[in-house]
Parts: sequence; C-alpha cells; structure tokens
Amino acid sequence: MKMRYYLLLALGASALLSCDFRRKDKIVDDSAKLTEQALKDSTTVQLIDSTYDFGTIAEGEKVEYNYRFKNTGTKPLVIITASSTCGCTVPEKPEKPIMPGEIGYIKVIFNSQGKVGQTDKPINVTSNANPPFGPMHLTGKVERKG
Repeated sequence: MKMRYYLLLALGASALLSCDFRRKDKIVDDSAKLTEQALKDSTTVQLIDSTYDFGTIAEGEKVEYNYRFKNTGTKPLVIITASSTCGCTVPEKPEKPIMPGEIGYIKVIFNSQGKVGQTDKPINVTSNANPPFGPMHLTGKVERKG
C-alpha cells in the first residue's frame, strides 16, 4: 500500500514539474515567433535625431540624450535591439511597438569616466524597419578633470 502511495506521489510531482518546463519553453517559443513576425511585417522609419554633439564635458560626467524617430510606415515598428560598441554608452530601447505615425525614443547614457579626448560613439538599432535604421552617433569632447 505504501509503495502505491509513493509511486503516485512521484508521478504527480513529475507531472507538475514537466508542465512548468513546457510553459517556459512555450514562452521562449512565443517571443521568438513575435520577433520573426515583426521582421516579416516591415515598416519604414525616419530618424529625427541621428547625431547628438554634447560639446565639451569634464571626465566623469554622464551625458543623457533621447534620440527621436518616427514610424512612417503602415505597420507597428518593433525595436528588437539597441546597442553600442562599448560599455560606456548604454542605449535603452522602447519595450512597446511604435504605432504608425507615432514618434519613439531611444534613450542613451554615456559615462565619460576614462574616455578623455574626442569621442564618437555609434548606436546601432535592429528593428522591423525596411530600409533599416541608420547608425546614430553621440559625439563630443571629454577633458581631463583637473
């Protein structure tokens, strides 16, 4: 009798655990499908701000800027990634799609610590825009603190 009880308990536990794993796999599959669908449903984009020159700052200061763009197409614009070439420049992409006719923003924070001299940091965006986003640039000069 005890053996049946343990067997049923083990089967029940394994059934619960397997359901949880399938649910996680389904979430991963759904996000991959959404990205794939977004790339199929392309739209067009107009960069309002492609370059921001922050001028001259002292080393250690942070620069924050919001690049603007407009969805000029007929489908929602989905920003998949926004990245830069180094960890000193951190872009933040919008999480929700930008609807046709709407203006969206990509916030960028540049940390000038250890970046003395002239700087030009490209920000690259992957989206469902066709043609794709052009590179955006953050430029300026960082002077040594002193």
